[in-house]
Amino acid sequence: MKGLKIIVAVKQVPGTDEVRTDPKTNSLIRQGVPGILNPEDRNAVEAALCLKEKHGAAVTALTMGPPEAGDVLEEVFAMGVDKGILLTDMAFAGSDTLITAFILSRAIIKSGRFDLILCGRHAIDGETAQVGPQIAGFMDLPQVTYAEEIVLEKGFITVRRDLEDCQEWVKVKLPAVVTVTSRINRPRYPSLYNVQTACDGSLLTTWGAEDLKVPASMLGLDASPTVIKKIFEPDHKKRGEIIPGDEKEMAASLIEKLKGVNVI
Repeated sequence: MKGLKIIVAVKQVPGTDEVRTDPKTNSLIRQGVPGILNPEDRNAVEAALCLKEKHGAAVTALTMGPPEAGDVLEEVFAMGVDKGILLTDMAFAGSDTLITAFILSRAIIKSGRFDLILCGRHAIDGETAQVGPQIAGFMDLPQVTYAEEIVLEKGFITVRRDLEDCQEWVKVKLPAVVTVTSRINRPRYPSLYNVQTACDGSLLTTWGAEDLKVPASMLGLDASPTVIKKIFEPDHKKRGEIIPGDEKEMAASLIEKLKGVNVI
């Protein structure tokens, strides 16, 4: 399919488990924390590049975050992505998944014609798996989630989904949104030639709220309907009871305890 245009939504996520939260907003404090490309977004990029090699597509990566989030775009440029769009503005700060998806959808529309939007199944920092489907909702597009294979036909894609008890094939008309899992492929390593091209800045476009023509009242923490009531670290202390005696005595004691809580 000549002239295919693919958008891949990617995200910079914390590269460490040692992340603090703001006690007032309960949001992650990302300043000073090293960032990496979200793992399943890397699979989405690889899926886009495979379609590019087979069908002659143009691939654009899109990300939202602070200026340093542009590092993940340089990384995908080095993999072979053609261009990237960085959405960065203080007005975006604190956006939940719904507002994030809204901002991404406005940017996709501004970017021009597209045929396919690819996303990773979820981000490892939030693990909501909501942004891809919410983009589809804002743009009134068909969506397929948990993709493990994508086959392109003329004007359509057929997607394989491996579910808990069956394998499902879904055929949808383009344009469409697809979220992929890590089982869809093995992402390639960046090439030296692409690394050199990625660093010259010519592939990157930066947009803010004014570029998207979205009022500040529809952006950021204040516009986000999600409310985080409390964040806490689970208690990892081992709990249990050591039952004394030999094997027969321990088995008999265990049976009585299970009967006492109505398990048996």
